[in-house]
Amino acid sequence: MKKKIHPENYRPVVFKDINNEKMFICRSTVKTKETIQIDGNSYPLYKMEISSYSHPFFTGEKRFLGKTGPAERFKKKYEKYKKIG
Repeated sequence: MKKKIHPENYRPVVFKDINNEKMFICRSTVKTKETIQIDGNSYPLYKMEISSYSHPFFTGEKRFLGKTGPAERFKKKYEKYKKIG
C-alpha cells in the first residue's frame, strides 16, 4: 500500500439510520459533532436518513408515496393561476 495517501482523520465512525435506529461501525473521514458510547468506547456519530437497513431496494419493501406523482401535484397546485389569465 502506498504511504501517506489516506487523510489523518481516517478513523472508526458509527453510522446510525434514524428511520430504524440501526447502527454500524465503519472507518471514515466524515466530520461529526456528536459522539456515542459503544462497549465502553467513544466513537464519532453520523446520523443518516437512509441506509441499507431502511432503503426499499435492500429491504424488498415497496413504499407507496401517494396517489399522484410530482407532475400531477404541480398541475393541480398551479391550475388556479391558469384560470385567472
